[in-house]
Amino acid sequence: MTDQLVRPTADLHVSGRFDEVMGRIADLDPVLRAEAEANEAGGRLTPRVAEALHDSGVYLMSMPRELGGLEFTPRQVIAAVEALSRADASTGWVAMTLQMAAGTTAAYLGRGPWEEITAEHGDRTLAAGQGTRPGRAVTVDGGFLLSGSWQFASGLHHATHVHTAALVEETGEARVFTLPKERATIVDDWDVMGLRATGSVDYHCEEVFVPTEHTYVATTTEPLLGGAVFRLGLANFASLQHVGWGLGVGRRLLDEMQALAARKTGTPGATVDNPEFHAAYGAAEATLRAARAWNMEVWADVEATLESGATLSVDQETLVRQALAHATSAAEEVGRTVYRWAGTAALRAGDLNRAFRDLHGGTQHVTSGPAVRQGCGRRLAGLAPEASWVFLSLVD
Repeated sequence: MTDQLVRPTADLHVSGRFDEVMGRIADLDPVLRAEAEANEAGGRLTPRVAEALHDSGVYLMSMPRELGGLEFTPRQVIAAVEALSRADASTGWVAMTLQMAAGTTAAYLGRGPWEEITAEHGDRTLAAGQGTRPGRAVTVDGGFLLSGSWQFASGLHHATHVHTAALVEETGEARVFTLPKERATIVDDWDVMGLRATGSVDYHCEEVFVPTEHTYVATTTEPLLGGAVFRLGLANFASLQHVGWGLGVGRRLLDEMQALAARKTGTPGATVDNPEFHAAYGAAEATLRAARAWNMEVWADVEATLESGATLSVDQETLVRQALAHATSAAEEVGRTVYRWAGTAALRAGDLNRAFRDLHGGTQHVTSGPAVRQGCGRRLAGLAPEASWVFLSLVD
């Protein structure tokens, strides 16, 4: 598989360090599994995990090459996030959000602004925030006054900066703003069923000044640094992250069920010796593998388009969103199968229980929400021939 992911291309950069990073993630796997319970108890990643992620290079996956980044292709990112999320769902979620936010911010702001932002923290600079419910920005001399309240800032405990969306009051334009984390008020209110260790807290700003050069138009597909991958834009970039996450957590649940079956088989009344379980497990494997294969097919087509220098078509963007929604649904179906056949083992605290709860936290994400699925169906049914995607909305 990795050989296919590192073949040379003309325009799209394909990192030759992919296998190296995947090897580091494999080496980290036991650590991430061992720390998962402590992550959850603390509502954030433990210092051991946080340092290990920095040292592994995963935060460079989407950083432009000009800044020393790896600039992975979409399928390389999917595979890396998948491996991290298989080890621990919350760790995978935090890693995918932080590396995406930092890499895209650098690409869309350019070298000078990024060097200003990283002046204090250097290569430890990471950004986290939320953009689906924009705040308000008022234009002033040299920049904007940013105000608003946001939720779901996954990984903010581990970030140095906030990156967040707001609408410019004078124009209605959506922009993404990057500011030091200490300029925002953080509300540590993340009390949830699943993905507890992501620390996806709320935060507020009240007329915080942000220089114009530390903002960019939220819909841009024109990077100032980096190669073709950054022509995806934020919405498509977010989609590929969540593909990897869903596939990884689905695979972990099947791993847990397989291990449980090995312990139970041959014991009196073991449900795993029931032919109905065998059929259900086989169907779950097929469901997850099919979702993975289709997503990799969709993203291979996207990579070919980026490599050619062309812009993604509306149909390609539709398939990107539909394939993610399908991967999310596939993982959810796997979770139901595992929960049913694990019996009371699924009720008790432990790896299987945590993975099941984390899965159902992730399935609520807006990138696979009803509006996205409905827009995809409308376009695929031929009922929106003139429509286009603006973030997660299909607009006529």
